[in-house]
Amino acid sequence: MWASYLFSTPVAQATTHPNAGTANATTYQGLTAGAAAGSLMVATTSNSGTSAAVATVIDTETTEMSAACNDLDAGALSKGLLSKDTSSGVAASATVLASGVLSLYACTATAVSFQASGGSFVAYGAGNTGWSYSSNNAKVWSPNITAASGVAALWTAPSSAGTYTVSLYTGFYTNSDGASVISTSSLGAAPATLSGNITVTVVASSAGGTYAPTNSYCQAVYDTTATVASNVDAAGPNKSGDDWSIDFSLRDAYNRTLTAGALVATATNGALLAFGTAGSTPVAGTTSTIVATDTASDETVRVSQAKAGAPITTTVTITFNGTTICTKTVSIAGTVAALTVPAANVAVQALSSSTGNSNWFADGTARNGTFYVVATDSVGNRLATPSTLGTFGAATGSTGTIVSAITVGSLASTSDSTSPLSASVGTHTCGANAGTQKDAKITFTLANGTVITSNAFDLSCADDAATYTASFDKPKYISGDIAKLTVTFKDSSGKSVNNITALGTSTIAVPGMTRVSTTGVASAVAKAGSKVEYTYTVGQTAGKFAAVVDFSSTTALATYATVQNPSFEISTGGDSTTNADVLKSIVALIASINKQIQALQKLILKR
Repeated sequence: MWASYLFSTPVAQATTHPNAGTANATTYQGLTAGAAAGSLMVATTSNSGTSAAVATVIDTETTEMSAACNDLDAGALSKGLLSKDTSSGVAASATVLASGVLSLYACTATAVSFQASGGSFVAYGAGNTGWSYSSNNAKVWSPNITAASGVAALWTAPSSAGTYTVSLYTGFYTNSDGASVISTSSLGAAPATLSGNITVTVVASSAGGTYAPTNSYCQAVYDTTATVASNVDAAGPNKSGDDWSIDFSLRDAYNRTLTAGALVATATNGALLAFGTAGSTPVAGTTSTIVATDTASDETVRVSQAKAGAPITTTVTITFNGTTICTKTVSIAGTVAALTVPAANVAVQALSSSTGNSNWFADGTARNGTFYVVATDSVGNRLATPSTLGTFGAATGSTGTIVSAITVGSLASTSDSTSPLSASVGTHTCGANAGTQKDAKITFTLANGTVITSNAFDLSCADDAATYTASFDKPKYISGDIAKLTVTFKDSSGKSVNNITALGTSTIAVPGMTRVSTTGVASAVAKAGSKVEYTYTVGQTAGKFAAVVDFSSTTALATYATVQNPSFEISTGGDSTTNADVLKSIVALIASINKQIQALQKLILKR
């Protein structure tokens, strides 16, 4: 509930406590009838009068405040209260105008003391007898409570702005008469237990009534789903026919609802708008500008496509009394307008097979298949393709003696282009003969009968691996280099192999190098070009080496293939001169000197 208080200017109040004003309540914020004190309450009911009012005044022990604390807040009204949180324990907070009055109340079975760091009290309850006051009325205590009783007080805030504390203490010792009391020698001293404490901010004037962004929210959510106010927008675009909702709620500096004002929302690119309550489904709008007079509390703007099936991106601007409170740009995708089968993702199917293999895609979704199909609208937004939207099929002429069938079984479930699930997965069925089906095409038939046809692509069928060769990308490496080992597979007739049949367990040993790629598990399949590539980092040991590449565990490979031993050389990258090189240079130098001596001797003899 949002309520208004009058002190010197119109102000408002935060949430009312759950049972405020309820007659004959037996519990109140965890306080059971007859229970000891444990909370300090503040009256938050709307007050249009000229002064504060205490909780029901207690004249005798038979009044309702002392009778098990029922209806403890009856009649309680604060004055000048600007805000109050929902806490009633020792961490409560409130904001009040200077010289405003808080109407306080509590349930207790012991003597109590109201104490404040400023301002003054007038206390009531427990027969309204035995209350004692400090000289400045900032402390008041009642030493004669012996049973569950209601107590109340009016605390008048100081006239000076600042931060003050208002506290409720309980737990005085029990005297010989069985009463919980405070000794004469310690009058005004704090008793054992702090049962309630309010940090009160006293201000000279109200900051309420004006839009405060820090206490407000505005967020774009899918459809009209009720969401937690988080100021975090959902990611888009929405699929065709699914509207956006822009939920918002405006508050002032005290987190209170604003008084009714001019609420205007406008949209670009012809999007249609309608106001409603956040979490509800308002009737779709018919115009791009809407106006209302409202408090702008828990509102929503429904954003719809201008034309069914047509993609749209729109910027929606919402203002309140001329102030822009938020601007959201949202998109709604259109219906399917294009299909694309990326050629780089088309696998070669195994002979007499129709299953495909998820290791061909290696996208983390564990979907078996041989190719992707991507659906987009007329502006390129990726689209989910549930069965309710349309049906996949193979275009006429896309199958024959090599490829007997084409199916699309795992449908795209998201429009998020960063997710592999934004592509559907298809599979082609091969017969017993290797070959290629040229210019295959996929179709998608919309619910209205419109047929969308994909680009042309080739579907191939091939046998399993029977032989293989292995080679490094360079004959020589320097320590620290990255090396690539490529293993190329062929079938028994020397042709390329399929990308579906697992290659099996392998033993690959490369001395002087450390493998860093994850390729090499038994379930791995040959990739494009019938190849598997392994990546290594080159170590610090110089020399000439030979690797061991062994796929002989697979039946066909064990029959036809031989273990491969590609060689390579590693140097440390520094001076690689060997002793043999040095000796060779010395011999060459001696030979050169001998020739020079012989030439000199001949010259001398001629003379």
